[in-house]
Amino acid sequence: MRGFLASSIGVATAAVLALPLAFPAAALAESAPITPAGSTQSLPLVPLGPAATRTPGVPGMSASPGLPETQGLTAREVKTFSLVGVVWDDITTQLHGRVQVRTRSAKTAAWSGWQDVETHNSEHAADPDAVERGSGRVRGATAPLWVGESDGVEVRVQAEPGTSSSRAAARLPTGMRIELVDPGAETPPTGSDGKNSGPDGDDKGEVAVPGMTMEMAESSAANIPHAALGANEITELNKADSTADAIFASDGELTAAAAPFIGPRPRIVTRKGWGADESLRESGFVYTNTVKAAFVHHSASGNNYACKDAPAVLRSLYRYHVVSSGWRDFGYNFAVDKCGTVYEGRAGGVSKAVLGAHTMGFNTNSMGVAVLGTYTSTAPPAAAVDAVARLTAWKLGLFGRDPRAKTTLTSGGGNRYPKGQSVSMNIISGHRDGFATACPGAKLYGKLPDTRTSSAKLQGRP
Repeated sequence: MRGFLASSIGVATAAVLALPLAFPAAALAESAPITPAGSTQSLPLVPLGPAATRTPGVPGMSASPGLPETQGLTAREVKTFSLVGVVWDDITTQLHGRVQVRTRSAKTAAWSGWQDVETHNSEHAADPDAVERGSGRVRGATAPLWVGESDGVEVRVQAEPGTSSSRAAARLPTGMRIELVDPGAETPPTGSDGKNSGPDGDDKGEVAVPGMTMEMAESSAANIPHAALGANEITELNKADSTADAIFASDGELTAAAAPFIGPRPRIVTRKGWGADESLRESGFVYTNTVKAAFVHHSASGNNYACKDAPAVLRSLYRYHVVSSGWRDFGYNFAVDKCGTVYEGRAGGVSKAVLGAHTMGFNTNSMGVAVLGTYTSTAPPAAAVDAVARLTAWKLGLFGRDPRAKTTLTSGGGNRYPKGQSVSMNIISGHRDGFATACPGAKLYGKLPDTRTSSAKLQGRP
């Protein structure tokens, strides 16, 4: 089932226009809106052959004649960037091979060692028949890798070798490019912190948020009444207040008796809070009917980031998803950093059933949560695992879901379940439950049984 679109001249913008703003109607356009910085350098890869001047010592990357096809770029100075990835023309083409990069620190001028980039990333995407996938802009892509502030890069991509008896060497995809993403500086805080801001301690007073573009206002308005227009965060609530907030926001569709198992709402940093450039995404929002399951992911972008850098990591991932990969917006509905901070992901409202691009084949009627980092062999921090439990206890509770239970989803097509097949799976599942992939990493996947129990306990279930 396809999602339905709420356009920028629809519900969300109507909410913005209905607000009693403290500045003239033209103020949004006249007050020099803050536009987040950031940039993407897209450099085409070229064939690499044997050369005496090539840097030696790259594991598994022989350039001898007759061996598998190799493309890349020799070491060079570039504009500052913090995240890398490789993209190519056709999203249906898989990269069968190895991708490695090394980068030069902008602070120390020291070159890193060679780092592997996860090549299997197509499963983090829109469903095969989704409008988003058929836009003509979507490209094949590796997972992104966070490398920190850098000003030099070298990249090598080598196809899988064949065998003498049974298999020819793989060919690399056409149109390969390395994407060098600069997240830009964090925008200065403006607007509300999400707490009650009216003159009497409620948020019924005038809202003054100068410097917002219409795209920013559209995104922010989707979270009313949970936070004021222009809020940088949505504050945490206890269980009782979370239930009352959900009933109020449902406009009569929920009652306390019908929704007794809503967990405490965690603090959520909004898109404005982490500095999303709202001009990058497509306008409007796409929704599905409900949220029946939560898929847990890791971003596979590496663990070499400090918690204070998480907003920059998010801005980089967002830019990589939209500008480099061609998606309509950030792929995941939520993100969680290693310190347990929860972030709003794809725009459309944190309490709503927003259609994401996170689990190909099962994006409809589900939500995707990405823990920032790579958890294949590294254990996820306890704070991050706890945050996933808190987030799912609240969001799944809004839709009456028991985190310990199972649900049935219909596959939209993928490498594990054919399109149209009904699949029973845990309401809190790992990405690998819906697609043959290593995501969310063995170490994070192993935490999901305890997460289900903790989430249900936070909902107050017996």
